[in-house]
Amino acid sequence: MKIEIQSKKGLRTILSIIVDKKSIQSKIDERLSELQKEVSLKGFRPGKVPPALLKKQFGKSIYGEVIDKVLRETSSKAISEKKLKIAGQPKIDLKQFGEGKDLNYELQVDCLPSITLKSLDKVKANDYKIKIDQKIIDDKLKEISKQNKQFKNKKEIDKAKIEDQVTFDYSATVDGNKFEGNEGKGVQIELGKNLFLKGFDEQLVGVIKGETKIINSTLPPNHPNKDLANKNAKFKCKILSVKHPVETKIDDNLAKLMGAKDINDLKSLIEKQISAQYNQALNAITKKEILDQIEKIHDVELPKNLIEQEIMLMTKNLNQEEKEKHKSNNEKIAKSRIKLGLILNELGEKNDLKVSDEEVRAEIQKQIKGMPSQEKMVLEYYQKNPSASQSLRGSLYEEKIIELIKSKIKLDRKEVNIKEAEKIISEFNKPNVDADQYSKTKSSSKSKAKTKKISKK
Repeated sequence: MKIEIQSKKGLRTILSIIVDKKSIQSKIDERLSELQKEVSLKGFRPGKVPPALLKKQFGKSIYGEVIDKVLRETSSKAISEKKLKIAGQPKIDLKQFGEGKDLNYELQVDCLPSITLKSLDKVKANDYKIKIDQKIIDDKLKEISKQNKQFKNKKEIDKAKIEDQVTFDYSATVDGNKFEGNEGKGVQIELGKNLFLKGFDEQLVGVIKGETKIINSTLPPNHPNKDLANKNAKFKCKILSVKHPVETKIDDNLAKLMGAKDINDLKSLIEKQISAQYNQALNAITKKEILDQIEKIHDVELPKNLIEQEIMLMTKNLNQEEKEKHKSNNEKIAKSRIKLGLILNELGEKNDLKVSDEEVRAEIQKQIKGMPSQEKMVLEYYQKNPSASQSLRGSLYEEKIIELIKSKIKLDRKEVNIKEAEKIISEFNKPNVDADQYSKTKSSSKSKAKTKKISKK
């Protein structure tokens, strides 16, 4: 095998590679020998088919198989020998091939640029900490209490009114005829919410336990039976119970109902949940401030093929008209992502940052805790999708790099309340709406670093 650098211009290197015909023939003979043990042909005992006959019958496919393998092996070896750090997939240009001939081809590779890291002394950013007022927590507790209200039986002579809960059995007809699914047992309706059929709740106002009430209503337009869609139906309802709402006390019992130990624990969980929502947005704003400055102070030559690949990834769900309309903006975003990715990766490598398998497992466990009753689904997702675990590892790697940067720059720490946080988030989102409409961000450990739109959840 002979390897020569044919040309080198910028980040692009073209290698000339020649593999002699003897080496190729040797691999063909090896494959024929393997095939002789595998193939059975009529008239020959297993393993006794003459190589010449095998070559006559399978020669072209064997040659193609061998050449594919030789190209993979020799191109990898050439890149390794020349110590090239490649960006993206190399391109192969066959110059000479065929049985009884040397294999001669050119390997075109785009290399990763050499990056000189700049001092971070002048980089500065705001580091926000959210402060949750007690009133916010109290309002959330009242909301939870209202959502989990209890109902108590009314006296048999007391009539149902809005906000009461009515339980009933029904049978329905359309034009006097029964239909599939026309009966219901133990149906519960909280009057005023209008969750059953339009106008149904109002007609139940005034009923009492034990009463039979005829209600006229219109079946929905999306009824499973298209023939019944928008049809007028008559419901014969037997009222089983009428209950009035009872205020749910904000106490330890409510807390336990919500999965907390006691009311103080529930308050703490609420505060953490609200804080997490805002902190996620505020942290991303801090990250954007940092990345913008890091991108600005570094000059990096970008591999063209990485830019093309990133644009393709960004625009794969857009039609041609949308791609052309936002071509310039998409190219700008792609270049920014790649540049930041290369810089961050260099920072990670220079500081020997790594993500262990244990850290990945710990993050998966953290996600599981945040999704009660869905543990099995989360575990199966990562078990069946190795790329998801790799993506998670990339996100953790990027987080480590950002934390490293924060330790080296000037952070102006600010404590803000929810109103102030919402104003900061709103102001931040204004200039990013157009750019983010056509591109979503995602973390990457090797070639991309992203920014993302923040919104209050």
